[in-house]
Amino acid sequence: MIVDPFREGLAAGWKAIDAAALERDLEIEADVVVVGSGAGGGVTAEILARAGLRVAIVEEGPLKSSADFRMREREAYPQLYQESAGRQTKDKAVTILQGRCVGGSTTVNWTSSFRTPPRTLAHWRAEHGIATMGEADLAPWFARMEERLSIAPWPVPPNENNDILRRGCEKLGIPAAAIRRNVKGCWNLGYCGMGCPTNAKQSMLVTTIPAALGAGATLVHRARLERLVAAGDRVVAAEARGVAGPGAAPVAAVVRLRARHFVLAAGAIGSPAVLLRSALPDPHGLVGRRTFLHPTVVSAAVMPDPVKGYEGAPQTIYSDHFLDSLPVDGPMGFKLEAPPLHPILAGITLPGYGQAHAGWMESFANLQVVIALLRDGFHPESPGGRVALREDGSPVLDYPLGAFLWDGVRRAYLTMAEIQFAAGARTVLPLHEDAGPAATWAQAREAIARLPMAPLHARVVSAHVMGGCPMGPEPRAAVVDERGRHHHVANLSVHDGSLFPTSIGANPQLSIYAIAARMADALAAELARRPS
Repeated sequence: MIVDPFREGLAAGWKAIDAAALERDLEIEADVVVVGSGAGGGVTAEILARAGLRVAIVEEGPLKSSADFRMREREAYPQLYQESAGRQTKDKAVTILQGRCVGGSTTVNWTSSFRTPPRTLAHWRAEHGIATMGEADLAPWFARMEERLSIAPWPVPPNENNDILRRGCEKLGIPAAAIRRNVKGCWNLGYCGMGCPTNAKQSMLVTTIPAALGAGATLVHRARLERLVAAGDRVVAAEARGVAGPGAAPVAAVVRLRARHFVLAAGAIGSPAVLLRSALPDPHGLVGRRTFLHPTVVSAAVMPDPVKGYEGAPQTIYSDHFLDSLPVDGPMGFKLEAPPLHPILAGITLPGYGQAHAGWMESFANLQVVIALLRDGFHPESPGGRVALREDGSPVLDYPLGAFLWDGVRRAYLTMAEIQFAAGARTVLPLHEDAGPAATWAQAREAIARLPMAPLHARVVSAHVMGGCPMGPEPRAAVVDERGRHHHVANLSVHDGSLFPTSIGANPQLSIYAIAARMADALAAELARRPS
């Protein structure tokens, strides 16, 4: 029998409040309010609570745990993802997959765990003046979080979907390697994106949030943080209201949280949105600007034998060759990975209509997919996007896709097709509205060269959002300093991926874990020295 640690903890007296069920206003006093329960918020909450501080965690999404996870896409996407897995950029050109639940995206991600690439850290130092986050500076924090979250090499052979990427790279002489995963006792089911039903994935849902609650923290879930209330240069309160689900109107009852310190960890769209709604000091208009994705394009192949990309660990092989072989400030490089394949996600991503689309779905068991994650933000022609607010206060990301990025997309399509044909593909289809299936590498190369590179033609997705509250020493160029402390608000910190001044060129969860742990450790020591 699989034990659900959250249900056991709640029965034992953990403090959890469902804000959407409140019928009257609620006041909460704490030492620290942490907004968000994902990679940054979960790590921060555990460290602060274990330091003896009173911690309140505010999470917009619902509390769902392993007993609720039934490996069904139709349940998971509306329950666990932002905008029911339908979040898009302002022009609808990029679909963004982000978690919206206790544990955030760590509850639904595919477990890929990479340290921040050293070249990224060197670029941050050279171009953004970040002097305290070199490879050696962060190494102890990476090691600490790797141990805490069981991040280690995955000893099981890759599933066929990933092994095709490995074999194609090997045949072409392209370096490829195995991805480390944050799992313990993994059953190799392949449904990580729907929430782990066995508690094997060491997400915040089963690690840091339970530890924080066990140390006395309070979790307020289904609670949208509407604004931070400031007096002078300090935040004096946070105001949240319950939301029953995606698109639901907030309830009337207000949750007011008062604390000595406030930490934003709502993600690189959510944290800038809170700052914008709160109208906190932003003299240089930086909040929400230079928000970055890893814009990701997809190549599908039909293989001669069954692939069954829905079985086995979802992402276990990668290649950084097309990042490492290019200068960071040169043409846009990309990382290659093989994502899982599930019917709904495949169905909404594959192009075409009617019989053409049905034909691809009939080949679903033999379908193999490679993705290219483009590294944005290192060149003057890749400035990223901007988070803004709609009339109702909800956030939207405006993310123009320019010629510099489209050059990288075309090269990525070519590379992925060549790898798939090298691995024995019968047909290859770049996921692009104007593309058709190619039966040979020569046909694919010629067709990809002619494809129009434009929004809503190429299918672009992303599961990684970074920036918007960048860190740096200079207030004219950064929202927070290298400790994560807001440059203009004395008792406000940011501990999530919005800190990054660029995208990082790797799946970001481990980078957020390590940087948040470093910042939270220093904050805990400072608050412990200061009387309440």
